[in-house]
Amino acid sequence: MSKLGNLGARLHRGEIAYDFVGKRKIWYGVSILITITAIVGLAVRGLNMGIEFKGGAVFTTPTKMSASVSQAETYAKDASGHDAIVQKLGNGSLRIQIAGIDTGKSDQIKQTLAKDLKLNPENLAADLVGPSWGQQIANKAWEGLGIFMVLVVIYLAIAFEWRMAVAALVALIHDITITTGIYALVGFEVTPGTVIGLLTILGYSLYDTVVVFDSLKEQTKDITKQTRFTYSDIANRSINGTLVRSINTTVVALLPVAGLLFIGGGFLGAGTLNDISLSLFVGLAAGAYSSIFIATPLVADLKEREPAMKALTKRVLAKRAQAADEGDLVADRAPADDSDDAAPAVVGPRNQSAPRSRGRGRPSGKRR
Repeated sequence: MSKLGNLGARLHRGEIAYDFVGKRKIWYGVSILITITAIVGLAVRGLNMGIEFKGGAVFTTPTKMSASVSQAETYAKDASGHDAIVQKLGNGSLRIQIAGIDTGKSDQIKQTLAKDLKLNPENLAADLVGPSWGQQIANKAWEGLGIFMVLVVIYLAIAFEWRMAVAALVALIHDITITTGIYALVGFEVTPGTVIGLLTILGYSLYDTVVVFDSLKEQTKDITKQTRFTYSDIANRSINGTLVRSINTTVVALLPVAGLLFIGGGFLGAGTLNDISLSLFVGLAAGAYSSIFIATPLVADLKEREPAMKALTKRVLAKRAQAADEGDLVADRAPADDSDDAAPAVVGPRNQSAPRSRGRGRPSGKRR
């Protein structure tokens, strides 16, 4: 068995564990810091909304263009008065995207741009997007996201309980905020592909969270009938038991997305992949983090506010304190040497390997 597989088996059996729930204040602090940074990025820089949301025009040149990307950007800006995004496609053509322009002026911009690029205007393809259509796309995106959140809360409240639904919702909002904040800081364009990527990573994040919640639900049946573990103890065991599985799932999902983002978008220049690959990459990583460090510890916090869980925690801690006191008592009564005059105090089962002392300390009277 590999080292990782052996580690996963030991975590699942509870032989080793990391105290995720016990250190939840640290994870809350890290998440708050990251979230504040994302919100500041959104407030200061804002999102670079794509042409599908703002409206504008997209011009595509024929193949084998002599003009470079920087030259095409200059030509487009001079012709329209707006900043342009120019991408070189795999067949050698240029895709010139100009957002925020009046579609009525697109013909004039097309004529000027074709002249600067030394092209026949008929060979310069133009696709127009009206601002009203872009607004409809934005509204539909928000509606889809809201419906998704409501359905998630309803499903988790029915399948598990409302506390788990609240924790999962907080984790999903955490993932969305971080992903959109990264988009604002990096300056990548937000397109419908970005929205698709967001919905996809929310599904992945929810999957990891539900796996841990299912284990937690199974292990907390009749929890108040025992005095060995608190709710936080079992929640921590659930995280550790599914930790390697969550890591494996996330890594396997991140590898192809990293290929799209860093190789396809970075080295090969396929900029059209950046809009969806960045949301997937950041969202998958944030989703795995929130499932382990946010959702389950938050459930433990909410659950241990219940009177029954408070009483259970009190009984468990009292029993542990009693066991510690008994251990200290045994240590205090232990003999200082191995002389025959020292009578060892026996607590618990008798040590069968110790020799019996005949005649010493035997009470007088008839032997029975």
